[in-house]
Amino acid sequence: MEPEPLNRLVGEWVTKVGVVGAPAGRVMFEWALGGKYLIQRSETPQPEFPDTLAIIAPAGDSEYSQHYFDSRGVVRIYRMTLPDGRWTLLRTEPDFSPLDFWQRFEGRFSADGDSIDGRWESSHDAGATWEIDFALTYTRIT
Repeated sequence: MEPEPLNRLVGEWVTKVGVVGAPAGRVMFEWALGGKYLIQRSETPQPEFPDTLAIIAPAGDSEYSQHYFDSRGVVRIYRMTLPDGRWTLLRTEPDFSPLDFWQRFEGRFSADGDSIDGRWESSHDAGATWEIDFALTYTRIT
């Protein structure tokens, strides 16, 4: 049985990075292994952004872990939540890659659930201050 909050991500989305002139990318979320895990795959024509693969798994009450891999060879684990129309990813602990900075994503679903407006941020002082890395918008196409 699929975890209900994750169902809102399932499908194919167009992604747009908040950089002038940046081409759109795509991301697909689909269930794997009988609905135990949610697979996220993304592709972008923009060379400075990597293609990614992530596996999302339950990690407690209303929490998930996102095991992230990308075309640069980066491997990370994010803590993930989906409370009240928000999607959050947070990396504040060492994992498979050095933890030179903290990182988070915060996105908000539209009322109809077919778009997400978000941003990636980083902190170089253990979360005391956060800087926006880039805005990222998802628009569902299927």
